[in-house]
Amino acid sequence: MDSDKLYAARLFATRARPYLASALFALHPIESRLVPTMGVDRYWRCYVNPAFVDATPLEELAAVWVHEVSHLLRDHHGRGDRVAAAEGLDGPGERLRMNIAADCEINDDAFGDGLPAPEGAVYPHRLALTPGQLMEEYLPQFRLGPHTQDHAWLDCGSGADGLARPWDLGPAGAHGLTPQERDAVRFRVAQAIRGAPGSAPAGWQRWADEAFHPPQPWRRLLGAAVRTAAASAGAGDDYTYGRPARRSAALPGVVLPSLRRRPPRVCVVIDTSGSVSDAELGSAILEVAAIGRAVGGRRDLVTVLPCDAAAPLAFTLCRAEGIALVGGGGTDLRAGFERALRQSPRPDVVVVLTDGQTPWPERAPRCRTVIGLFARPSQWDEDDPDYVPDSPPEWAKVVTIG
Repeated sequence: MDSDKLYAARLFATRARPYLASALFALHPIESRLVPTMGVDRYWRCYVNPAFVDATPLEELAAVWVHEVSHLLRDHHGRGDRVAAAEGLDGPGERLRMNIAADCEINDDAFGDGLPAPEGAVYPHRLALTPGQLMEEYLPQFRLGPHTQDHAWLDCGSGADGLARPWDLGPAGAHGLTPQERDAVRFRVAQAIRGAPGSAPAGWQRWADEAFHPPQPWRRLLGAAVRTAAASAGAGDDYTYGRPARRSAALPGVVLPSLRRRPPRVCVVIDTSGSVSDAELGSAILEVAAIGRAVGGRRDLVTVLPCDAAAPLAFTLCRAEGIALVGGGGTDLRAGFERALRQSPRPDVVVVLTDGQTPWPERAPRCRTVIGLFARPSQWDEDDPDYVPDSPPEWAKVVTIG
């Protein structure tokens, strides 16, 4: 294999994409005549066919270096495994589809700006797809057929779709990176992108932001928090004499009530102040419907309370779309808590959906509390440069929404 040409192409790729330098030099090239062109595995080995190196111009070879390392940085092998497990996808055909979808995700950023696209490179528009989406979004939009037959040769290795190849050395092979080393490489690349704003395309900028602050599955977290609060001791518990307690047998002549479990009552306080956008209010409506499902579908036990600086009305949940979210003034959710706790019967769980720009009650209410916090950048007050918004209280379970 012409190693000098291969390494020169990597150096060319580093000059064209300096923010990827740590990742490019972390790849260990291995000669293999089994791989059609170049391919990677999840352990950051790069398998290279010598005939492909000889036949490919230096600039295109540099572009392939960038393309292959992009698969690894974006964890396409791990994401492919998760999609396959969730959707029941199996076999080389489905993995080829994942490889094509992964290429659609990265090729707009991998090629161009000094790196020519190799012949036959996959682009979303060639499959009548919208650019700028992720692999998981592309997958449901196309199937293998006549329009993809030109890509049947495509094989970027197990690092692109998670399916092991005959040429893979596997976890016990030489020159592989440990999970900690792989994470360190990703972190260094993200640091390089964030340290030089504007040096990388928007897709890489978004990736770097998520590498530092990975998005939480907030819908599942919020639903789990509500279910946990509703199932906690004291939430939905009541005593009844309709079925005497078993302990009554030990006390002749005394009838003891038994503890009965009833569905919990939930009050959802929605921040409708002027600082909350229409999109966030729409998201709050969706969360109200999800909360109704989280407590077993008993909508009659879910109350919605719009609140800005006051909380005049409380609505029993019939249809989430029919809730009138009145407000638009200042914010003081203490009024919302006070109004929620005055309800009869008292709620077992209070869920607050807010942007957090509000004072909070000094003491914890006598019920479980979950706060869904709309994501916000750093906030300030134009009249007070030292202003810091009140943090959510420690006695509440806090989940960031969005």
